[in-house]
Amino acid sequence: QVQLVESGGGLVQAGGSLRLSCASSRSIFSINAMGWYRQAPGKQRELVAGITSGGSTNYADSVKGRFTISRDNTKNTVYLQMYMLKPEDTAVYYCNARHGSDYWGQGTQVTVSS
Repeated sequence: QVQLVESGGGLVQAGGSLRLSCASSRSIFSINAMGWYRQAPGKQRELVAGITSGGSTNYADSVKGRFTISRDNTKNTVYLQMYMLKPEDTAVYYCNARHGSDYWGQGTQVTVSS
């Protein structure tokens, strides 16, 4: 079992920045992959960024060059640094851990005003 708790969401103006955090109840050192997904109203949940236990990362085309995913194994936390936010980034952001099964956090709202 893995419990995930996200934090760091909020309201920001276009062009602003936010950093999301995802704290894991277990050591993330051994978790195969972790990632951030988002779901906007009326849309499907989509992958934003992922990071493997080896440190490899991947990003949705829409966020490349603006978002950075990272992990701190000492704090069992994964981060999503978001720069140059756009109104279309508005969504609920979910943390995911893939370790045999998929585990999800409760989500954190990010709202970008124009």
